[in-house]
Amino acid sequence: MMAELQPLPCAMRLLSAIAVGVLLAGPSSAAAGDAPPGKIAVVGAGIGGSAVAYFLQQHFGPQVQLDVYEKGSEGGRLATIIVNKQQYECGGASIHSLSLHMQDFVKLLGLKHRREVAGKSAIFSGEQFVLEETDWYLLNLFRLWWHYGISFLRLQMWVEEVMEKFMRIYKYQAHGYAFSNLEELLRSLGGETFVNMTQRSVAESLLEVGVTQRFIDDVIAAVLRSSYGQSVLVPAFAGAMSLAGAQGNTWAVEGGNKLVCSGLLKLTKANVIQARVTGVSLNSSDGKALYQVRYEDDEGQGSAFFDMVVIATPLHSGRSNITFENFDPPITDFPGSFHPTITSVVHGYLNSSYFGFPDPKLFPFASVLTTDSPDLFFNAMDNICPVNISGTFRRKQPQEAAIWRVLSQQPLDKQQLKTLFRSYYSVQVMEWQAYPHYDSTKSIPPIILHDNLFYLNGVEWVASSMEMVAVAAKNVALLAYNRWYQDLEKIDQKDLMHKVKTEL
Repeated sequence: MMAELQPLPCAMRLLSAIAVGVLLAGPSSAAAGDAPPGKIAVVGAGIGGSAVAYFLQQHFGPQVQLDVYEKGSEGGRLATIIVNKQQYECGGASIHSLSLHMQDFVKLLGLKHRREVAGKSAIFSGEQFVLEETDWYLLNLFRLWWHYGISFLRLQMWVEEVMEKFMRIYKYQAHGYAFSNLEELLRSLGGETFVNMTQRSVAESLLEVGVTQRFIDDVIAAVLRSSYGQSVLVPAFAGAMSLAGAQGNTWAVEGGNKLVCSGLLKLTKANVIQARVTGVSLNSSDGKALYQVRYEDDEGQGSAFFDMVVIATPLHSGRSNITFENFDPPITDFPGSFHPTITSVVHGYLNSSYFGFPDPKLFPFASVLTTDSPDLFFNAMDNICPVNISGTFRRKQPQEAAIWRVLSQQPLDKQQLKTLFRSYYSVQVMEWQAYPHYDSTKSIPPIILHDNLFYLNGVEWVASSMEMVAVAAKNVALLAYNRWYQDLEKIDQKDLMHKVKTEL
């Protein structure tokens, strides 16, 4: 299937050297006599919080005290679950090959890419498989052409164009440029087209470039149900990022993707405080803004004062419930909600008959995506491998008991589990507020909430992935640094491609 198509290998090679160079460079030098912030608070220890802590230290220097508040586990939505003494990914599971910040974190921390275990995919309509992947690349292309004409080529060209422009962000960030809002960031990469892509659906955009409705209904819907748990009405930019992951090579971290978060926090020597932040209030000292962060932990309530605060957790309804006090104008509620995703990790025997294979030995697929059919009660399911894969590891045969991850909108009841599995040993269920519910609002949240108070996770309303949040973390760190030292020429600059070329 499309997993074998590999977009933009040249772009990755060209830009990786630049991104590695800036990532591994030492702290940026400040103007003589200018003092950096004394204390910075980061709320959230997921990929956004851990990345922004690292980038802030990279720019402001190691003397800055970094306090990172986390109510749960380090890693946030990058989490694992234990089945039969083995750990499996149950949160963010895969990373695109063009995710240059994530690539660089892995190199910096001495982590490794997990060994890939081959497995074929298919798309199920509830009655039959509408598209099946084979072991032969040319046959996969022929099947795509036979079923959908050149729609898959038009899709690839559209995604590649978006990704090629998006990759400019690494050059901009390598040269220290930042953006005060997400619209400006998008505009610098792809003009008004990118901004408009947050306001119109992926289906509308693809129809415009000649992709057929049938291809959208069968293939695009299946990919988006698997990634965002939502329909082809998600915004075009978020859809393009998701479809890029479906087309290109993906990878994961040996030992679990969450090791990136814990590794970055350990590297920065940040003070990780196990507490739930309940509020941020504005105070002042010697005419400078000072932020009081209030929190609750096992010992009760507490608070601390900071020169700068970065909120690296979603502020939308039902997520963090952080209140903001003494701000003028007031920082009010953020519109929109997050979309629940149910992850069921099942250790059991697949009922291959449900998929039209009475003999389980003949079932060839490790991953099943689904079309947007009212009769289907799950979005996708896959036969997953542990986060530590030895050289002798092999994927379980279809007739053997295996670990399956099932994504659905609602918890699976016993009858639904019986439909998918002949029998099972265990079921572990996690409910995630995993992604924005893109139909709930079209507004993009601000980055700057106050002078030195920043919101990182608003980027998820543009597109939600590990790399998008890492890009936002780098932008927030650069923005905070440039604002602190009043280097305004590095913020919201126009015609950046030309500026970057002349600086080279």
